Amino acid sequence: MFNKILIANRGEIAVRIIRACRELNIKTVAVFSEADRDALHTEMADEAICIGPAKAADSYLNIQQIISAALVTGAEAIHPGFGFLAENSTFADICAECHITFIGPDSKTIDAMGNKINARRIMQEAGVPVIPGSDGEVTTVEEALAVAESIGYPVMLKAAAGGGGKGIRKIMSSKELPQQFSSAQQEALAAFDNGQMYLEKIIYPAKHIEVQILADGFGHVIHLGERDCSLQRNNQKVLEEAPSVYLDDKLRSEIGQAAVKAAQAVGYQNAGTVEFLMNGDRQFYFMEMNTRIQVEHPVTEMITGIDIVKEQLKIANGEKLSVRQEDVQFSGHAIECRINAENPAFRFAPSPGTIKNLLLPSGGLGLRVDSAMYSGYTIPPYYDSMIAKVIVHAPTRVEALLKMQRALEELITDGVVTNQEFQLDLITHPDILKGEYDTAFLQERFLPEWLQTLDEN
Repeated sequence: MFNKILIANRGEIAVRIIRACRELNIKTVAVFSEADRDALHTEMADEAICIGPAKAADSYLNIQQIISAALVTGAEAIHPGFGFLAENSTFADICAECHITFIGPDSKTIDAMGNKINARRIMQEAGVPVIPGSDGEVTTVEEALAVAESIGYPVMLKAAAGGGGKGIRKIMSSKELPQQFSSAQQEALAAFDNGQMYLEKIIYPAKHIEVQILADGFGHVIHLGERDCSLQRNNQKVLEEAPSVYLDDKLRSEIGQAAVKAAQAVGYQNAGTVEFLMNGDRQFYFMEMNTRIQVEHPVTEMITGIDIVKEQLKIANGEKLSVRQEDVQFSGHAIECRINAENPAFRFAPSPGTIKNLLLPSGGLGLRVDSAMYSGYTIPPYYDSMIAKVIVHAPTRVEALLKMQRALEELITDGVVTNQEFQLDLITHPDILKGEYDTAFLQERFLPEWLQTLDEN
């Protein structure tokens, strides 16, 4: 096993990785920006190195500084976490050139799956169902109009290098397409330095189902079941649960096998997630593959008992998977709520500040909080607003929802406004309690009523 690993990230995921390393007796190196000098991950790691100013482009996205930190400290491997450089093939290549193990798939796989046009083609060739759409890139408005006409409106215009909800536009008619094409392309160029666009038929409303996979360097690929990520606001996930109440055993097996087939098609190694959209007829279609650890990985860990981060480390170290597909057992139900430093009263505007008093929920079985918060910690305004993940596990979904309600009611983050009350109201909504929701529920049904009630009060 590695002796020392550098974590090229911050916040709760950096803390999560450090904890896994400690349990495997691996020393850790934290990197931090000047804004994160007092962050928890810098205190928990064996070593910590400042890599630049607060701006992510000058620190957490600064490949030269991160590689230098790894070389100076003698780190044998780098774990990128999620976000920042996690799906950057150039970074993975430079790690290899410097004889540093990148804990994730190789650069060719990242490129193959990172470009959504390429990914669609690979999945089609592998027999994985894809959403009806353009056959490759659409380069002009005229071409986009022709494709949209052939598959039928509404359509989704997407950036080939997209992620995080950027470069995506919902097009309802031909009148909207020209302006939206230009807007989405400019956004994609600014965000990814890649203006390639493609079109897909909108599967909406839908169930957003993703499947966790693990693959080693010996050709073994397994899946760890699905997560339901249909509750989203502005294309960002809010709450995730596993397993999905929408799937029966037959469909669960089929979508799991499709995810394994997708990973095998690109010779995948390490942890990854294959995302699908499912329509009202329970037909599922490949959407994309995330070549990294996911924010919501804890819900899968809860129902399988498999530590995904530890598996990542072992795979990167050249070890075989510690479990076979037949060894994977699913138990109970798990739910994760993302706690963000944002103010719902101001349409979820970021709300950085200093935590004066902190109480994280605890007690009983099946409760976990992944966070980098502590009393007195100042949340910087420069990064993602997520400050904690509350994860629960129970024998049944009803019990898990009740446990989550108890946990959210206990959480105290004095000094910072969060979406805590929003999450509480969401998990106690009658439709959520019944499991009757899809990708339209939060944005079109729950949120308008919730904001109106907030305004009235």
